[in-house]
Parts: sequence; C-alpha cells; structure tokens
Amino acid sequence: MNLDFGCTRLILAKCFAEGLLRNQAAYVLATTWHESGHTMRPVREMGGETYLRSKTYYPYVGMGFVQLTWKRNYEFASKKLGVDFVANPRLLLDPEHAGNIIVRGMEQGWFTGKKLADYITLQASNFEGARRIINGTDRAALIAGYAAQYDADLKAIGYGS
Repeated sequence: MNLDFGCTRLILAKCFAEGLLRNQAAYVLATTWHESGHTMRPVREMGGETYLRSKTYYPYVGMGFVQLTWKRNYEFASKKLGVDFVANPRLLLDPEHAGNIIVRGMEQGWFTGKKLADYITLQASNFEGARRIINGTDRAALIAGYAAQYDADLKAIGYGS
C-alpha cells in the first residue's frame, strides 16, 4: 500500500498522536482505504442528488473517511469534536475533521460501541473481527487483507518503534 497516497500521512499522524499501536493504525488505514473507495480522501456517499434525497437519513448522508451517516451520528461527532456537523455537514469532507472522526471514533467505539482495543492489541491482530467497529462483518476478510498489508508497511517504516 502507498503510505504517501491521498491523506494517508495525515491519518497516520493522527493515529500516532492518539497513541495507536502499529496494528491499530494499520486497521484504521485499511478501513479508510475501503470506505473512501480507495481514494484515501474524505468522500460523500455515492449516488446522485435524487438518489440521496430518497434516503431516510438525508441530508445526513455518508461522508468523510468512515462514511458517517444519520443525524444522531453527526450530533455525536459534533459534541465530541466541538464542530457543528449538523448545521454544516460538508465539514465532514475536511480531511482534518474526517481524520479526527475515523481515528477517535474507532479508538473510542463511537460507531457500534466496539473499539480497536476490543480486537487489536499488542498480543493479537483480529483484523477480520475488527470490522464490527464500523459495520458488522460485511467485507471483513477483504479489509483484513488490506490491514495486513498496511501493518507490514508500517512495520517497515518503524511506526511506533
């Protein structure tokens, strides 16, 4: 995986600042890779405006690195970060905000109540199980493969050493 692609370095810096372990940072990057459609940039949920307006959660459509969706999640992130994402949903497309949401959210269990430390520790890297942090088990094996690649790349550059 390319550690210089898109916003990868920004996300890595946030992982490091939060004290995430190498394998935890690898899983954050893998999730970003998957959820951003392999862009490593904050994105808006796919679909035209007519399609998005048909969603029960509109205008709080998936945005950012983690595809934050639903008003209650926008409100939660607003409270945690002190930024009004409810009044200004497009702020979720700012890499700084999107990075804070994915890193802190995965670390603290904002999305499903599951957090990185539930699956990834110094002793174990349950990358497949860690999908439950974001979205059940959909595409868990695929994302686990990305995480293993990122973990090897981060080890090669000495992340956390």
